[in-house]
Amino acid sequence: MLFTSRRLRAALLAAASATLVAATLPPPEPLGIGDPLFPHLGNPGYDVLTYDLDFTYRGDNTKPLDAVTRISALTTQRLRRINLDFTQGTVRSVDVNGAPAEFTTAGEDLVITPDEAVDADTRMAVIVHHTSDTHGKEGGWVRTTDGLAMANQADAARRVFPSNDHPSDKAYFTFRITAPERLTAVANGLPEATSRRGGTTTWTYRTRHPMATELAQVSIGDSAVVHREGPHGLPVRDVVPAADRERLEPWLKKTPAQLRWMEQQVGPYPFETYGVLIAGADTGFELETQTLTLFERSLFTRPEYPAWYVDSVMVHELAHQWFGNSVSPRTWSDLWLNEGHATWYEARYAQEFAKQSLETRMRKAYLRSDSWRAAGGPPAAPEPPTAGQQISLFRPVVYDGSALVLYALRQEIGESAFGRLERDWVRIHQDGTATTADFTSLASRIAGRDLSAFFTAWLYGRKTPPMPGRPDWRSEPPRAQQTSPGVSGHTPPGATAPATATAPATPAPATAPATPAPATATAATATEQTAPGGGRATAPGASGTTAPSDHGTARDSRHRPGSVTAPFLLEPSGDGA
Repeated sequence: MLFTSRRLRAALLAAASATLVAATLPPPEPLGIGDPLFPHLGNPGYDVLTYDLDFTYRGDNTKPLDAVTRISALTTQRLRRINLDFTQGTVRSVDVNGAPAEFTTAGEDLVITPDEAVDADTRMAVIVHHTSDTHGKEGGWVRTTDGLAMANQADAARRVFPSNDHPSDKAYFTFRITAPERLTAVANGLPEATSRRGGTTTWTYRTRHPMATELAQVSIGDSAVVHREGPHGLPVRDVVPAADRERLEPWLKKTPAQLRWMEQQVGPYPFETYGVLIAGADTGFELETQTLTLFERSLFTRPEYPAWYVDSVMVHELAHQWFGNSVSPRTWSDLWLNEGHATWYEARYAQEFAKQSLETRMRKAYLRSDSWRAAGGPPAAPEPPTAGQQISLFRPVVYDGSALVLYALRQEIGESAFGRLERDWVRIHQDGTATTADFTSLASRIAGRDLSAFFTAWLYGRKTPPMPGRPDWRSEPPRAQQTSPGVSGHTPPGATAPATATAPATPAPATAPATPAPATATAATATEQTAPGGGRATAPGASGTTAPSDHGTARDSRHRPGSVTAPFLLEPSGDGA
């Protein structure tokens, strides 16, 4: 009789056991964490602690990057399989806790089956070798005239690297970007090291605060990095096309003063650095990527944009560092907390420094509010985005329609209580996630009275409630609004009227695609809206020119009738990340 060795017998037994377990597992399927607007986004069973991302760029932005994603996570349940959000790349290998693991895809998930189940409440290490494709048209990498930038909002990080791609699971990030030595690479956070080898440079950056995947940023190009000092010695670094360094300096030098103004409103800046990334790409949007906001070059170079308008857009994106980045939405239905606040401080800055009346802007928003609610749902209960058009979530109701809620709240509780609410909100929930319930609970506590009825009407009502202290304000019925002449999102160049952010008179069909960007700079259409997260689209101006606006180029005109519940009446969820 032939006897096998003890080691071989053990290996055969393990292989047989793995085959038996695999045979008893259900077929791989895409999972999600139950976000009502993005049901398959995010994954259950673990909490990501850190991402360590390696990208190798060989100088051609039409070709995929080689990449390695290392994830350290804490399991919250026993996992026989591990799902990661990932699409638009080729997976070469996967290791789990140091051992090779089987993998496949299901929908837009990478489904991993390790040899052994991972127990609950343990650290888990996942390493994925893959490519990162730059051909996406729905977010992810943005091709610029000299390289690449990143635009992952709302659900496009999965097009760049495997992840738990939902803002409720924030983590610390390390980036290592290898590129030809003639180029410069920059990412979120602060630089850790650079090394040169064989005609390439590897740049390492690390974040000091947790970050949502949608806010990750990597820029590779022929860039100048401009350093200056912000409030309290804050390092401010801007990344701009090297050829435009001097031309853009009048805008770049404004950032420290804008930081000081925002700190006066809501308290200390929450991160380790800040700056603007000006990309040579016609994206149609700006995006508040954490510590390094993405702007398209044309915002600063097109002469028809008034200086006050560009300033207010810069402040809008800066405000997101507090509202949306430091305090992230627990679900995408909480988006109004991001965009409403960013729009609020944008409008207040325009009033203080450019005499663009906040009250006039809010009155015009009130006029259109019923139409916005009919088209996209109330601020805190938005309609889901159109399938394949995630930017349709970023409708006027989450911009000026939600700033209008904040205006009404200030009218209701007074300026002093409102100011305290804003400062306490960003302080209590710094580096975490929060919900509408958390905000309304804190507002009631600071006001010293129950504001449930107020918030039920303003956040969940299909019809805009009466404005406190403004009994003469009226909102046009949706039918009348749709037949009235269109109004631009902001005052166009040469006009003197105050800024307003409004929808076109007749929304485009929900299936209408966003305007494509030129071939030399592919637009990431699933980003800050214009893209998700506080950006701007271009909309017709009254003077026949164009000016950016707060809402998307692809608008959702659907209406789902029926009552809307008010989940904020439940217990607040806390501020854990």
